Amino acid sequence: MKHIFSLLVMMLLVSGNLMAQTENINKNPFRQLGTELPTPNVYRNAAGMPGHQYWQQQADYKMDIRLDDENQRIYGEQTITYHNNSPDKLFYLWVQLDQNMRAKDSDTYKIGTSKVNERMSLRGLSRLEPSFDGGFKLDYVRHGDDSPADYTVVKTMMRVELDEPLESGDQTELKIKWWYNINDRMKIGGRSGYEYFEENDNYLYTIAQFYPRMALYTDEDGWQNKQFLGSGEFTLTFGDYEVDITVPADHLVAATGTLQNEGDVMTREQRKRMEAARKERVQPVLIVTQEEAEEAEKGKSTKMKTWKFKAENVRDFGWASSRKFIWDAMGVAQDDGTVVMAMSMYPKEGNPLWERFSTKAVAHTLKWYTHYTFNYPYPVAWSINAANIGMEYPMICFNFGRTEEDGTYSERTKYGMIGVIIHEVGHNYFPMIVNSDERQWTWMDEGLNTFLQYLTEQQWERDYPSRRGPAHKIVDYMKGDKKYISPIMTNSESIYQFGNNAYGKPATGLNILRETILGRENFDYAFKQYSRQWMFKHPEPADLFRLMEDASGVDLDWFWRGWFFTTDNVDIALTGVTPYRINSQNPDVENPLAKKQEVEEPRNISSIRNEKEIAQTYDEQDRSLRDFYTEYDPLEASILDREEYQKFEAGLSDEERAVLNANEFYYQLDFENVGGLVMPIILQFKMADGTVEDRTIPAEIWKLNYKEVSKVFVFDQAVDEVVLDPYLETADTDRGNNYFPNRPEQSRFDLYQGRRRGGGENPMQRNRRAQERESEGSEE
Repeated sequence: MKHIFSLLVMMLLVSGNLMAQTENINKNPFRQLGTELPTPNVYRNAAGMPGHQYWQQQADYKMDIRLDDENQRIYGEQTITYHNNSPDKLFYLWVQLDQNMRAKDSDTYKIGTSKVNERMSLRGLSRLEPSFDGGFKLDYVRHGDDSPADYTVVKTMMRVELDEPLESGDQTELKIKWWYNINDRMKIGGRSGYEYFEENDNYLYTIAQFYPRMALYTDEDGWQNKQFLGSGEFTLTFGDYEVDITVPADHLVAATGTLQNEGDVMTREQRKRMEAARKERVQPVLIVTQEEAEEAEKGKSTKMKTWKFKAENVRDFGWASSRKFIWDAMGVAQDDGTVVMAMSMYPKEGNPLWERFSTKAVAHTLKWYTHYTFNYPYPVAWSINAANIGMEYPMICFNFGRTEEDGTYSERTKYGMIGVIIHEVGHNYFPMIVNSDERQWTWMDEGLNTFLQYLTEQQWERDYPSRRGPAHKIVDYMKGDKKYISPIMTNSESIYQFGNNAYGKPATGLNILRETILGRENFDYAFKQYSRQWMFKHPEPADLFRLMEDASGVDLDWFWRGWFFTTDNVDIALTGVTPYRINSQNPDVENPLAKKQEVEEPRNISSIRNEKEIAQTYDEQDRSLRDFYTEYDPLEASILDREEYQKFEAGLSDEERAVLNANEFYYQLDFENVGGLVMPIILQFKMADGTVEDRTIPAEIWKLNYKEVSKVFVFDQAVDEVVLDPYLETADTDRGNNYFPNRPEQSRFDLYQGRRRGGGENPMQRNRRAQERESEGSEE
């Protein structure tokens, strides 16, 4: 029993110590991020820049690719030259086999959750088990001397054994031959694949992840060989590419890099039009017209052509091929004297939308992304129309946007198409050039790119209807159920609400930094420094956090911690507004004011009723009960009160007398941090004379008490109204507690009638119908 008692005492002591330690942990949101970030070193310095011994690997590719348009297959052979620029000795190489995500035994299928509902479609049932024969079919893997290489396929990765370790500074070659079945994007989805047009039995191919690609080896993580499950995209090595693509002779091909053999694959007229396009800066030039594309759709050539492309210092390669393509192009001049070719290919199903907007959207994106970052370093930027997707690769992207059969389109279709082109072309900057690790941190490219997309959209059209960027657009997500919200700093495969987490929230955070915390000029300078320092390199989150602080001169640890590492939300409540005036001590001024205030004070209910129900009080019946205090008025100024005031006034300094005579209005405002995320306190005061005054208090007001703070404001007139966050800058999730006096925020609701007005037609169609009706009326 004694031993049991001693054990219980020890357990209580240990438990008490642990509780004490937990309670004493620093939870202040302004504590530094030092322990959460990796230690700076010779590869990545404390300023967030590449260190003096920074290194990165290189992988060069020579490929021969053949498209089988009859069977929808890709056949390929390649030689990879891998350069070990690291200080490490490598004993094996990792190669990405991303097509294996579609293999029948893929983990992507296995980990997908599913349920049987009372009503299920045949298509839904068919997708419960994979039927498509996807994945790479490897014919061989060899060393550079053609000797067979020992390799092990680990799902979407392949480990290749080296005959001898690859020393620092050395290089080696791998030769791989493969083929795979191309997926039908419209049936089973995918970032790339084909779209079938039954009308004329034609295919539109948007091809990517089509070849075994070297995994990335870095100072931060070693080999990045996390499996490709579908959400976390790609982490790749820069290199030079020579790619020959053989397709049916009547196909047009767009690809990463510069076309090397125009004379072999383009007609004389097409080359003439291309020369004109290279000189054009305003209106895209049609290289292949819609009429020519429609004519090409009618036949199928049995001959083949090989399109040869070269690309330098890119991390990947993508391409598109079809006989359905219309093609237009124009030049975009940059301030360094270079001219980038902005080009689009699209089927007739995209017109008139694509011919009008696509290439101009590409050019517009290059202009404004360059403005905020660096000159676009590549010779071309393609936009390819592909239904239902938006996907990016170096110099080429695949973008949705189709019109109705009558050529009309909705407002949503128009702005969605322009937005996706801006976004996907913008990915050339992030992550194709500023090459972050998408497999680990989706937000580092998607979030930064969505932020720049927002800035670029606003340059396209005043008050462009951007989906993401402004703070108020993230509010519904931020105030949602925390069980289904992840911190931004979460691995790409483990994120709840992918779009809001990896796109919307980081983009909004950067916009808040720019508009509210750093200011536009300071933010733009720091962001440009980050972009330029990490061009053609591999940044990590800590590099962004550190460099933005270092270049701006502002400690942002509190912001990174709250916005990126937690799921806290902004909800700052204005809990009290108390007006004050200075007591001048002058009895002839203060006493009448006090009397007036006393008269205006509300009476309690007992006093009101007693006035009627008590006919006479005792002292009213017996006057002898009355004495000095019965009639005494403490607010009646006496000669002694006036003499004391004169003595008080005489003892004031000039500075004190000036404050006393200023007759100013003082307001104490009390704030509560309800949501947990600290932010600057932004206030708007509406004065008695109708004027408005804005005040911004930096977030550091919360540094000693991050739950409640008070602040006194001084004005020369009375304040009628106070509004917290008047310009929707901070993503405050509850505006109901942002007003003094309280202001209910009214919402409106629609009566449900069970049908949509207009039968689902788009506004363009509705306008046509209205014009027809008006014409009919005028004829009558």
